[in-house]
Amino acid sequence: MNLYNKVMLYFWLAAAIVIFIITSYMSYAEGIKKWGFYYIFVGSALLMFLVKRWMMKRMEKHLAFIEEQKKNKK
Repeated sequence: MNLYNKVMLYFWLAAAIVIFIITSYMSYAEGIKKWGFYYIFVGSALLMFLVKRWMMKRMEKHLAFIEEQKKNKK
């Protein structure tokens, strides 16, 4: 599961970068009025990256807390 989480973390970062590059190029080529809306997808992918990273750190802290609780009970 940890491998899956890391792959998906970097997938969202790569998706944000690729979408930004494509949207920027198309905005330059065809105009910002036509392609400016697609920057929402860049923001969405970047937001997914940030939320995924935050949740992974939160889960690591939670698992460490659970392990500490198990050790204290023994």
